[in-house]
Parts: sequence; structure tokens; C-alpha cells
Amino acid sequence: MQSQDVAQRPAPPSPAGPVVDVEQAEAALVEHYPRLVRLAYLVLPPGLGRSRRVVTAHALTQRALPRNRTPAPVIPAQSTGRHGDPGYALVRLQVLRTALEAGLPLKRKAWPKRSQLPPVLPQVWGLKLFPRSGGADELALDQRLSTLSGPARAAYALRGIERLADDDVREVLTAAGVADADGALLEADGIPAQYGLLDSPEFDPCSLQARPTDLMRRRQHLKAALAAGAALLVCGALLGLPGEGWGPDGAAAPPYARNPSAQAALDPAKLTRVPATAWRGSARTDFSVWPARGDLTGDTALLRRALAVWARPGETVQVSATPGTPSGGPAGPPQLLYAGTVDAARVVILYDGLRIARYAEPKDGTQGAALDFARVDGAGRAEAGAVVLGRADGNVRYLTAPWVAKAGERDLMKPGSGAMDLTLTDGVTAPLASPALRSGPCTSWNVLQVTDGTRTRLLTDLGELVPARLTAGRPGSPGEASGAEALRVWQPFACSLGTLRSAGVRNVNAWAFNEQPLPDASGSAAWVCTRADTWRGGGARVLAQFHTPGGRYGAVAAKAENVAACGARDPHVLAGVLWKAEAGDWYLLAAGSRETTSIRATGGVDGSAQGSLLTVPAEQGARAELKGTLEDGRSVGGLR
Repeated sequence: MQSQDVAQRPAPPSPAGPVVDVEQAEAALVEHYPRLVRLAYLVLPPGLGRSRRVVTAHALTQRALPRNRTPAPVIPAQSTGRHGDPGYALVRLQVLRTALEAGLPLKRKAWPKRSQLPPVLPQVWGLKLFPRSGGADELALDQRLSTLSGPARAAYALRGIERLADDDVREVLTAAGVADADGALLEADGIPAQYGLLDSPEFDPCSLQARPTDLMRRRQHLKAALAAGAALLVCGALLGLPGEGWGPDGAAAPPYARNPSAQAALDPAKLTRVPATAWRGSARTDFSVWPARGDLTGDTALLRRALAVWARPGETVQVSATPGTPSGGPAGPPQLLYAGTVDAARVVILYDGLRIARYAEPKDGTQGAALDFARVDGAGRAEAGAVVLGRADGNVRYLTAPWVAKAGERDLMKPGSGAMDLTLTDGVTAPLASPALRSGPCTSWNVLQVTDGTRTRLLTDLGELVPARLTAGRPGSPGEASGAEALRVWQPFACSLGTLRSAGVRNVNAWAFNEQPLPDASGSAAWVCTRADTWRGGGARVLAQFHTPGGRYGAVAAKAENVAACGARDPHVLAGVLWKAEAGDWYLLAAGSRETTSIRATGGVDGSAQGSLLTVPAEQGARAELKGTLEDGRSVGGLR
């Protein structure tokens, strides 16, 4: 298809513009390198796979530098910020031309162009590189772009990245050798104009993830090379083959050797399946007692694909993992939690005792499988209440634990509105709005409410496989956030959960540690500390927040990471904020937990007070150091 749109003859000459020195072209290439690589990545044929597209995009961009002084084409450089830069116009045209050539089919009677061959450099041996995964909108756009021809993708990229008008796009495509520029523009019109998504990490070949190449294939190639000839003895010495006692590893097996556990982990027949009632009599109530559910638990081919992709994800697979979660294959046969159809995808959920793995493939058979991991070691009944099955159209579906009898949807910002019941079908919830997929101002924060007997819990989607549990109360003995008082505490601070997306959060606790009368007698402000603990242990995030009467949102007064404050090990906190009264006067307001016996401010504000509250007149923009004393004589510093 692409061969019909790109001319098979040399590109038509462009009208002669100013002569560009090599130094000028190099300066333009270096300055705008990320933009040029992104343009090449979008134009290259999707059939190359994400990893090869990344390497090829960098190679083509680096080869765009001319060898000597070259006339620049008289075509627009860019509609904003680079207008009239002939060096940029020259290297952009060369990048576009070679990226289009890379999509041409090879001919039997003609030597292939350099751009049609795999690049020799840059390479990172043993690793495959690909851009970070974006959201559902970016994935959908990438799939739509893959259906376009090369010139049409180039037209879409020039419109979106370069902000060029159609007449200018037509000139650039013609100069790059496209025979039917009007047809390319017409074809590109079939894709929605979501140009803002082109700036996302999904299409950024300069911000990359690394994964190993196909380990089994590398091993097979290695064995074939060893069997080639006289080099067998030398390679055997280097690798320490079994039986060669003088090798560096002695009797160790060769790298990537097969073993029974690894082989069993790829066999769908050996998947662990738990009976539906096992959780009722088990001493444990976590993911290990979840039964296998879904309408495709008997689809052996689907389960085999899921296990194979988990062990060896190919270049076209989008892999993501929460921080601190290993993404390697299972050590033995994992447990099957779900296999079924969810919206437009076939989904498999697996558990290996440490991680939840979610495999998803399009139901229509097109390419674009995804593999997601979340760490869940140490999960108890409270944390093992639900797993995300899929997200689509701003909504999320959950698979709930077998002990969940009822599910609902609740808006944290409307504590008095109650919960709306959600239908449960074999543990799968009806779709509910996901705050993790929302953009724009925060006007609501919908959470999943699950009821287990007499206990009700709240779980929130933070963009990961396992939703985070919400609690409220003093650290060390918090309660569920579903009670009336806890909901009132969470109401002004619900939107602060947006800062915790994709951080591997296990639970978030809100603790109302003090209340402070305002100096203008307009009421009392609430001090609340929210602490997000992670599955990996480290990386806890703490926010000290301040809420004045009548305000819809709380204000972040201080924040810290990897500290013990507001946690079970150190249930104390001290924070301050500059506050302006309606009359225009400024004050430093500070508060500590109830065990604080005195507070002192130094630096830009000087003052002290007995007890757990401090109010001192201050100047706008002043900065102060806070220090408090606890009942046991220990000192506590102000949270930053």
C-alpha cells in the first residue's frame, strides 16, 4: 500500500533555498533531536515492531546530517517557534524522506535502500528498547495510525507535531517524494485530530523502557553457533559447559537452560485452580484462595498465549509494572484467577504468590497485547478485595474477592449522597467511573465500596492493577473510611489522591490530627495528614493538609517521602502554613499531633507557644523553621 503512495524514483527537486552549512544543520538537528526522532517514529511502518522502530528512528535522524553545504528546500520549517530556520527544514525533510523509504517493499532486481535495512547502530546488545506505555487513548490512537499508509501517517504527524497547515504539509510531502500528497491528506482525515496525544510518552522514542530480548531464541542461536565447527571447544571453555570440570562454573548448566519448573510454568494444564468454596475454610483469606472465574477458563489456547507472553513478551507487547515489581516469568505454575471477555478484550489474571499479572489481547484478533504486573505480597483480606479487569471509555471494571457480597460506587467528595449499587456477575462489577482516567479539574472522586459481611471497605483506582485501600484514623489503629465521620474527613482531600497515581500504593490513611481556631475568629481549620504506604515498603508519601471552614478543597501545607511521620512507627507530625485573613493580615499557623507540648518557629518568623498549636503574625512569603517537643521529651521537626 505504501509503495503506491511514495514515488519509486528519486525525490523531485525542491525549489532552491538558502545554502545550509553542515554546522548549521548539525545545530538544528541537535536542538530539535527529540522532535525529529518522534516524527520518524510515527512515520515508520508499525510492522517493524516498537523496539526496531525506536532504533531505526534514531538511526535515520542521526543520518540526516548532510555531508557538505546543501541548498535548503523552500518549505516551511515549523508554524511555531522555528519559522524560517532552513537548517531545520533541511534535516526534517531528510528524516521524513528516509522514514518513508523504510516502508517501501524490497525488490528482487534492485539493491535495497539503506533505510530499508535494519540499522547497525545504535544498538544495545541483549536488550530491546521501546517507549513507555500511555493510556487507553494513546493506545487507541496508535492502533488507528497503524492502519494508515506511510504518507498518511506523515501527514498526520506534520499536522500534529509541526502544526503545519494542509498546504504546507502538501509541499513537505511532495518534496519528500510522495506521489499523491492530496491522497495522503485525505486518508489522514479519517483519524480523529487528537494531536495533543502525540506529545505523550507512548510516542516518545527518547524516553524508553528496557527489556531482555527473546531469551529462548538467543539460546537456540547460541547452540547453533557452537555446533558450527572447530570453535565448539573454545566457546565451551568460555561458557563453562556441563561436564567440563575446568570451566569457570564447573558442573553448572549453560545459560538459559531449561528446567522442569520453568517448563511447567508454561503449561496451561498445570495452572493452579482453587475450588469456589476454598476461602470459607482456609486459614488465609488473600489472593491464594480466589477461585478461577470467567467464561474462558477452558480456553487452552488463550491461557497458553498468556503464559508464553508472561515468560517472553515480544516487541509488540506493552509491558508495565508498579514500582518495585519484578516483571520476569513465573518460577512455577501460577494460579488462575480469571479468564474471560471484558469489553473489547480477552483478559487473563494470574497470581504467583508475589505478583498479580494481567494479560489482555484485543477480541477482534488485531495485534496489541498488554501485560501488566502489580506486587501483592503480604496482602490480607482487606487488601485482596478486588483486581482491575479493564478500563475503557473512562470507566473501570473490577473482579472482586469471593467473600465480597455487595459492591457499590461512592463519590468521596459527596459523603452524604450514599453509594450507588453495582451489579456483580460472577464477581465482576458493572463499569464505574475511574478517577485515574479523568483529565481536567477534579470535581468528583469515585471509589469502589465493597461489603464483606458486616464490614464495608473503600478502594480507589490509582491507575494500577490492584486498587488502594482507604482508611481513616490514628496511625497504628485506623478504621475503614466508609463510616460517616471518616467520609467527612476525606471529603476535602479526595483530589489529593491524584498525586499518587502509578506509585505502587497499598493503602492511604487520612488522620485528622488537630483543629486550630483561626485568628480572625472566622471558625476553626482542620489539620489532616494523609499517608500512602506502598507494597514495596519504601516510597511512602506523606501530605500535611490544611482545610479552612467553607473551603471545598484542602491545601497541601507540607509533604515528604520516605519518612516515618503519620505512620504506625511514628504517629506524630508537625506542619505549618502561611494564612491570610480576610482583613489582609498574614499569620503563621502551625499544629502538631495532640502529644505535642510546645512549638517554636525560627527563621523568617519568630515565635513560640505551649501546647500543640501556634499562631504568630507573619509577612507574606516568610519562611520559618518549626520544632516541637513531645510529652516524652523527644523533639519533632516540621514536615517539609
